[in-house]
Amino acid sequence: MGIQSKENFSDTEAKKRYTRLLLNDIKALQRMLDEGLIEAGITRIGAEQELCLVDSHFSPKMNNMEVLEAINDPHFVPEIAKFNIEANLDPQEFDEDCFVRMEKQLRDLMTLAQKVTAEKNTHIVMTGILPTLRKEHLSFDHMTPNPRYKALDDVMKKARGSDFELNILGVDELITSHPNILFEACNTSFQVHMQISPEEFTVKYNWSQMLAGPILAACANSPLLLGRRLWKETRIALFQQSVDTRTSTNIKREQEPRVTFGNCWLEGTVIDLYKDNISRFNLLFATGEQEDSIKELDEGRIPKLQALNLHNGTVYKWNRACYGVGGGKPHLRIENRYIPSGPTIKDEIANAAVWLGAMYAMPEEYRKLSEMVKFEDARYNFYNACRNGLDCQFKWFGKTISAENLLIEVIIPMARKGLLKGGVSKASVEELIGIVEDRVALNRNGSKWILKNFSTLLEGSTANEASRNITEAIYYNQMSSKPVHEWGDVNLEKDYARKHFSKARDIMETQLYIAKENDIVELAINLMDWKNIRSVPVENSKNELVGLITAKELLKYLTLPDEKKADSIKEIMTTDYLTISPNATTEEVVNLMAENRSSCVLVTEGNHLAGLISESDVVQVAKLVNIFRK
Repeated sequence: MGIQSKENFSDTEAKKRYTRLLLNDIKALQRMLDEGLIEAGITRIGAEQELCLVDSHFSPKMNNMEVLEAINDPHFVPEIAKFNIEANLDPQEFDEDCFVRMEKQLRDLMTLAQKVTAEKNTHIVMTGILPTLRKEHLSFDHMTPNPRYKALDDVMKKARGSDFELNILGVDELITSHPNILFEACNTSFQVHMQISPEEFTVKYNWSQMLAGPILAACANSPLLLGRRLWKETRIALFQQSVDTRTSTNIKREQEPRVTFGNCWLEGTVIDLYKDNISRFNLLFATGEQEDSIKELDEGRIPKLQALNLHNGTVYKWNRACYGVGGGKPHLRIENRYIPSGPTIKDEIANAAVWLGAMYAMPEEYRKLSEMVKFEDARYNFYNACRNGLDCQFKWFGKTISAENLLIEVIIPMARKGLLKGGVSKASVEELIGIVEDRVALNRNGSKWILKNFSTLLEGSTANEASRNITEAIYYNQMSSKPVHEWGDVNLEKDYARKHFSKARDIMETQLYIAKENDIVELAINLMDWKNIRSVPVENSKNELVGLITAKELLKYLTLPDEKKADSIKEIMTTDYLTISPNATTEEVVNLMAENRSSCVLVTEGNHLAGLISESDVVQVAKLVNIFRK
């Protein structure tokens, strides 16, 4: 993500030039493998910590560049949205104190960032998806001003040719569309890297695919999006759909999305993985200047493979092969991209330890996974874990086993063995493995805690208000440093569980009954009678708000003689109705309704209806926040 200069393929010569450099990089990598230049015999680990910035109301705060300037530390970099930053940890050798060093550096960086953000009335939250995110936070104006992000947005939109669509079904359902790729910014993760010797890359990569399902089940932490309870790890579906450039034609011919788990075991070497990516996924853009990697090798220098790394950075595999150069030595890594951010630093380090330990301890008999297990079993396990977390069943070498039993009986003991084999201190092993072991035994990962307490907060409240309160609860629990399985349930008497209802979006009704302008009037009459409601918004065929029917309009209609009664809703609806923004304060809502003696106000975003606030909503809120108490 660090390459700033971008060149779109506006002319064929630019694409030809980049394609030649990309193919040269493949040849150069093959040559380095053949000549034994890729570093081997050492294991290093690393991580990238993605973070959310929020304001005093725990809504996204668009000040990442201001925060980064004040932090003034090269470990911190911007992310695609102005409410995100990332901290890159230094590589560590996999040894006795590697996790102690990793945790200490992460805590030091977080302390530095928190000191700066506190001065800017900003909090930092670690979570897979920030619960308070709303579509209004994802406008193009809220994209970080970086040429890479603008170029990526432009080329993705051009490739798709229409808005990006989300359709995710869980306890609730989310169906929406968006004109840019900023839904990608809703995903925050703790990406873990493991350096792999080239001769071991294929077997280790396949093993990482086999481990993905059970590891993700243990650390799921992203069940909410736009106030809906969806998958246990909603990030996976969200990321895939938020940058999916395929049309129905592509899907019919079974083209893979750019965000993918993969569709087969790796055969051959890492070269074959890169070749497959180039074959399947279009080249999007190039940097303005790139090295000739073959020439670099001929002159005795180690190439950075810029063209290959750039293309690889636009193919988002959940286990991604990475090439890099450190200390003048080229190396290969597997990047685990599916572990979510949070719930705490201790949880993240424990998640990393379990994955790295299980990777290191791969049993010898599993070296030929492709001959033992169908790839679709590994793929099924991964997406099953995304949907159901610790409640799912896995296919494991011909048997069906629960997530809890697989983790407790197989994966966690294997991880413990691998860490000890790698020389990690027994104290670190027992602490970190113990955290995940207890979490699984108690069936209480981040998603479980969030869903249970969100449902509690939702009673007598709204999804927006409950989202604010659950985010505040997450923040204060994170500050305690206790791992998530030790968090208590939300105490409704505590400050962060109070119902604030400060904005229109916090009190508006979103489960609405809506009529179309060409519907017959009798439908509106029956709708209001059946559902005991006093107002029905009216939309046109483009789902734009065009009118409102209230009891007042219906009374006028019913007093007319039959020959003068209109047939369609369009003829009797009023176009003189009150509207207000979702960001308006509750006080502004009350004043608007009082000044106009209106029984309701429509909450709108542009020409579209976002919600409705009625007199009864205002009275209910008044009771909940005790504003009538003397």
